[in-house]
Order: sequence, then structure tokens, then C-alpha cells
Amino acid sequence: MRVALTGTPGTGKTTAAARLPYEVVHLNDVVRDHDLWTEEDTDRGSLVVDVDALAAWIDDHLARREDDVVVLESHLAHLLDADRVVVLRCRPDVLETRLRERGEGSAKAAENAESEALDVVLSESVQAHGEEQVYEVDTTDRTPDDVAAAVRAVVEGDRDPSAGTVDFTDYLHP
Repeated sequence: MRVALTGTPGTGKTTAAARLPYEVVHLNDVVRDHDLWTEEDTDRGSLVVDVDALAAWIDDHLARREDDVVVLESHLAHLLDADRVVVLRCRPDVLETRLRERGEGSAKAAENAESEALDVVLSESVQAHGEEQVYEVDTTDRTPDDVAAAVRAVVEGDRDPSAGTVDFTDYLHP
């Protein structure tokens, strides 16, 4: 089973993934380590990922694995084939604070907070995989262990799909 663990940067993907009992593939590391990008976006301080090349690398990598569950972790994970998609969410003001505390600039932190309020990753996930494969987890007031437990519940089939249950639109119009 392929599980995409995705969400806006700062929602807790890497932290939750570290607490999961499954193989985790950190896609951002794969992109950098295997040069699976086409250009550098200097304005945003990020790489433009070659999604087709990343998908091919993942297919090749997973063809040699025997694990029952593999978690693909990244804000881009939902762009790849997956059996289930877990979208981590965080209230935009808390997300912006998290990003600034880890050294992101004000503009990038604000851009990510706005993306979170607009449900960008959720919308892309539903469009690519359908509502029946997408599970939202609000990380705003949860511990990393609680978030990991929610992800495990998705993997184990103990949680129903929940696309559209988290709403941060009040961030845009307080």
C-alpha cells in the first residue's frame, strides 16, 4: 500500500512520519539526492520538481521492496500514485508561526499560510485521487504522537475518508 503523507510545509509531515512504524520515503530528499528537478526557483528558495522523473524513481524503488506499507512524505506526495492520501492541516496563523520559528522568511511563511487557508493541497489531493481516498488530519492542537496515531488509523482502515472536514476560511475573512 502506498500512502501519500502530504500537506502545506509546516503542518508536521516529517515529524509525524518519524513516529510511524512503516517505511517512509522523504520525497524532498529523493529529489535533491537524485537530481529530480528541472530548475531552481530563486524567488522561493526551492527546486522545481520533475514530477514524472520522481514518479519513475518511486516506481523503480518500490518495485524492489517487500514492505506492506510505504509512506511517501512531502508537500508533493499527493501528486504521485497512492492508495490513500493523508493531508495534514494546521490553522494558518499557527502554521505561519511554525514556519517563521524554523527560519522561513515572512513572505514565504505568509504565502504558505494563505495556501493552507485556501485548501490548496487538499484540493489538489481530491482532484488527483477522489474524495474517497483523502483523509484530513488537523495538527493544530495535536501532539506529534497523536498525529502519527491518526495516520496509522488511516493506514489500518480504522478511519473514514474525511476530505472537506477542516475549514480555515475564517483566516481569510476574520
